Amino acid sequence: MIPMTASEVALAVEGVLYGGGTVEAVSTDSRSIPEKSLFVPLKGERFDGHAYMDAALEKGAAGCLCSTLPEVLREDRFYIKVADTRLALKALASHYRDKFDIPFIQITGSVGKTTTKEMIAAVLSRHFRVHRTAGNFNNDIGVPLTLFGLEREHQAAVIETGMNHFGEIRYLGEMIRPHYAVISNIGDAHIEFLGSREGILQAKAEIFENLDKDGVAVLSGDDAMLNTLDLSFHTIHCGRGENCGVRVSRVVDKGVKGISCTVTTEKGEYHLQIPALGEHMIYPATMAVAIGEEMGMTAEEICAGVADYRPAGSRMRLIPCSRGRVILDDCYNANPQSMGAALEILSKEPVTVAVLGDMGELGHLSREGHRQMGELARRLGIGTLFAIGEKSRDMALGAAGMDARWFADVEEALPEIAAAFTDGAVVLVKASHAMHFERITEYLQTI
Repeated sequence: MIPMTASEVALAVEGVLYGGGTVEAVSTDSRSIPEKSLFVPLKGERFDGHAYMDAALEKGAAGCLCSTLPEVLREDRFYIKVADTRLALKALASHYRDKFDIPFIQITGSVGKTTTKEMIAAVLSRHFRVHRTAGNFNNDIGVPLTLFGLEREHQAAVIETGMNHFGEIRYLGEMIRPHYAVISNIGDAHIEFLGSREGILQAKAEIFENLDKDGVAVLSGDDAMLNTLDLSFHTIHCGRGENCGVRVSRVVDKGVKGISCTVTTEKGEYHLQIPALGEHMIYPATMAVAIGEEMGMTAEEICAGVADYRPAGSRMRLIPCSRGRVILDDCYNANPQSMGAALEILSKEPVTVAVLGDMGELGHLSREGHRQMGELARRLGIGTLFAIGEKSRDMALGAAGMDARWFADVEEALPEIAAAFTDGAVVLVKASHAMHFERITEYLQTI
């Protein structure tokens, strides 16, 4: 972060300053606060960060941006009083963003936002010094904190934005003010709050309200909902369809070796090797081609950037091991749709092991959802299924007729999983994050 004086911060947030100093970071977490940082206490339904101002200052914070002043003000620290710390955080992030005359790429979509962000960043990093959203810091707190991570040397910023209500993408866009607006797709995520797919499209389309007047919209050209948009901006459609200006063809699914395809634009042809699983990866790849080309990158740089792609966290991450063995680490989360897709990918390999665990938040559909995953593993011809967790009993029952084994917990299952991880085996490790299956992937890498 470029240092700011307390007076500059106070002016940006229209606050009242008490004392003075300089800040070199911004934090909302008093537990891990950097020295010389500005602590911003937030209020929630069950907590009030103002209770931790003194702790933050004791740990080295230079000052606090607060809506309530403490009874005693420290003379060696500063305070900036505002009406609402969340809105002040937004105002400060918007002010800080103005320090950078670089391309900003804002990304949203029902699914695949993080994958698209990582792919675009991988491509742009072949030519530019890129700042990107860490993990999925894509909400009203994560986005401003991401913006504060910009440094003078950065030449492009790739920012992921999520939402589940109307107005959220607009709110985040007011800070980012992008030059490129990317929508990966329109699905059913958050339909409970938005009413319909039309409502979801309306909420996602808020991204264009803050797009630079000369900006570029990048959309999936194979998404029926996105194809209904009539935008005044230069718009690039990416996908297989004839309407796509960035069009993919000759797609070859090579299993755990990834995807190969050809992408054709008005300017050239790109032969891509995508080191990730599933044909859906053609969409983030084509979007990365579109933006890289718009930003003046060469074909060699773009193709090399796609080949550099690595998934964020445990999202279908390929981990090559000794003796031709491979781990498919997909521990980030799980639901029947994503687990079914992962099993389809696994089934294309000759020696297969599925290590599957409980899927959370399925409510009354839980027993049926787990049973169906067991049935699917059997129908696809998966070699061995390890079902772990109380809910996964139904998974093992659904897999009756194949080599399916149920275990109550990870520790009990580890020895048998290790024995099944034979030469040339591909093992899928997937469950809801609460199962902490990362313990399994870590262990398998040691044997």
